[in-house]
Amino acid sequence: MTVELLPITDTDVPAATDFLHANFDDRVPWARVCSARPWEVDAPNHGFMLRDGQRVVGVHLAFYSERLIAGKTERFCNLGAWCVLPEFRFHSMRLYRELLMQDGYHFTGLSPGEKVLSIHSRFKFRFLDTSATLIPNLPWPGVPGLTRISADPEVIGRRLSGPELELYRDHAQALAARHLVLIRGENCCYVIYREMRFKNIPIVAVILHVSNPGLFRRSIVPLTRYLLVRHGLVGTLAELRIIGRRPRLAFRLHSWPKMYYSTSLEARQIDDLYSELVCVPW
Repeated sequence: MTVELLPITDTDVPAATDFLHANFDDRVPWARVCSARPWEVDAPNHGFMLRDGQRVVGVHLAFYSERLIAGKTERFCNLGAWCVLPEFRFHSMRLYRELLMQDGYHFTGLSPGEKVLSIHSRFKFRFLDTSATLIPNLPWPGVPGLTRISADPEVIGRRLSGPELELYRDHAQALAARHLVLIRGENCCYVIYREMRFKNIPIVAVILHVSNPGLFRRSIVPLTRYLLVRHGLVGTLAELRIIGRRPRLAFRLHSWPKMYYSTSLEARQIDDLYSELVCVPW
């Protein structure tokens, strides 16, 4: 039969997610990832899929969002999981091109594999600077009461306001996002992170958003102790574009490559939020 290229509608989500579970990663709850969008957005689809008759043979997920940048609403399409059965790989690029042909979007690829990186490059995607630091999570002693750390939704909701509160509400139900507030006196820092796993065991906290980089850096000791003692995470990975500069007692390294395509936005206007990084707990 002719292989059909189709948008993934709400009705198609079960078939698309069953395909990903069987052929891409069976550890991820794909049905939960795709069946409910954590934030409100007028999304045209969940990505695109290939069908051979009634059989799904390929899927390319997408995560859509609208962001207010420099006073203007910008539309984003984050390119998610991409999987095509070997005998249908000839059709793979149809999925990719169909996503990029959607007008009016900026596109991000925040967790591409090596082969996808080369494809992004051919399509004029640009690299983000992923210079990063790895901070060992150690049980350092600290000054009691100086920094309060809370993951309580009520505390987070009370301490945040304006755009940061909106970010929290949009990401509170995202499956991979973890939320904290660091509180020192009247100042606070909202932190979003995800857990990096090894053999399905969480080992590293990967920082995705920091509202107050200065307070974040001053709170490294109590934060890393908290992540170790409360969650068993042995390290904290943070990109410098998020936290500003490398803290003491940290190692220089690079995070995984990330790319974006936009005709108007600059790299500093691109972040990790509203993407599969907050939605997919691999």
